[in-house]
Amino acid sequence: MPTRSTVILFLLAAVPLGPPSAAAQASQAPGPTPSVFTEALPPADFAARRAQVMAAVGDGVAVLQGAAERPAEAPFRQNTQFFYLTGVEVPRAILVVDGKAKRSTLFIPDYSRRERQYGPMLWPDADAPRITGIESVQEREAFTATAQALAGRVVYTPLRPEVLGSGSSFDAIRTARASKADPWDGRPSREEAFAEKLRAIPNTEVKDLDPIVDGLRAIKTPGEIALIREATRIAGLGILEAMRDARPGMREYELQADAEFVFTQHGAQGAAYFALVATGTNTLYTHYHKGTAVLADGDLVQFDYAPDYRYYVSDVTRVFPANGRFTPRQREFYTIYLRLYQALMTSIRPHVAPREIVRAAVAKMDAVMTGFTFTDPKIKAAATQFVERYRTSTAKDLGHTVGLEVHDVPLGSDVLRPGHLFTIEPAMIIEDEHLGIRLEDVLLVTETGYENLSAFVPVEIPEIEKLMAEPGLSDAALRLAR
Repeated sequence: MPTRSTVILFLLAAVPLGPPSAAAQASQAPGPTPSVFTEALPPADFAARRAQVMAAVGDGVAVLQGAAERPAEAPFRQNTQFFYLTGVEVPRAILVVDGKAKRSTLFIPDYSRRERQYGPMLWPDADAPRITGIESVQEREAFTATAQALAGRVVYTPLRPEVLGSGSSFDAIRTARASKADPWDGRPSREEAFAEKLRAIPNTEVKDLDPIVDGLRAIKTPGEIALIREATRIAGLGILEAMRDARPGMREYELQADAEFVFTQHGAQGAAYFALVATGTNTLYTHYHKGTAVLADGDLVQFDYAPDYRYYVSDVTRVFPANGRFTPRQREFYTIYLRLYQALMTSIRPHVAPREIVRAAVAKMDAVMTGFTFTDPKIKAAATQFVERYRTSTAKDLGHTVGLEVHDVPLGSDVLRPGHLFTIEPAMIIEDEHLGIRLEDVLLVTETGYENLSAFVPVEIPEIEKLMAEPGLSDAALRLAR
């Protein structure tokens, strides 16, 4: 009988999960120095961002600290603000962006002795400026003298707690506040401690750098869009594989494993967030992630999971029947939700405020409700409540942004602008039955409308049922085992 490892090797070789995209193929070319400077974007892109920061701070100076090394045998991942301006993947780095001198300096520890253990490391030698595109790269010890020379200047530094992998700013803020308020903890964030040291420099005024960087991050560049497009493609392939594999008797975590296989196969460096795989009554919870429930015949499955691909992420959700076929009641529940969801999506336009988009969407929703034949009063009540939430909404957005973080920085504008990238994910629920439906797509605003980056993942019932009739990873493993 073949071993488990043999089965996995067979799956890697035999299961077609889609070819890599053009962007992925291009980005798979070897970078200048593996694991020390990102291969996601060229140095010139980061230099352009630093130039925008220089313009924004005027005669001031921006100072940022990178993430510390992980206290575990785990890969290092840079924090988002530092990565956005440098692409440098080295622990305890410090960046100085001088608006007056119009140049940047990177301070990094000398990790040259660790190369034998970890492989190539970036360290302050003559090659570092070429690799990073940063004018000067010095040993971290030299930062003390540079910091003291900032006396009398305005210094901008991030004041928001740093965001690492699988996180968003509100997660980091909430955790930092809880730690500081905890009488048995009381620690300030790294950013608070760093800012206090900068304030100790004579005649120094410290200001928040985050609004400046966030303003740049709000509009995605072509390079960023290509990376998010690839993260979305991988997310979609993972969902397709989970849909093929799903069947009653499996546990939620088995579907998670299908997606993680696909994520790894296509070069993801991890998950964008924990897997939200919910079946049956767990579908009511928007962030359910226990993953241990058994799929039952007659259940719906809500699958919300996406990868972290070269620091950029996605966020896609689909709903499908555990046994591969929608029941008549599930068809009614799912179909009315889908038509109302599509009424919102098809109302999206550039240079228009979200509230105007919602107003147009509600008119379409009213028409959908009038023309739909309901047989179940609970479903009609859920749909009516769904529409009324939009009719009375005062929200300033349609969903949440996506980028370096799964809940990325705000749009930074009262209207949608080309280059804005966000998801919509409204939920429809039947409260007393503990049931919910929620789809989610990644939408890029363009000059003429929008592009749905996740449109290839089926949402129509015939397409879902056709896909679920195809063999999945478990079927391939069973065939080999026999």
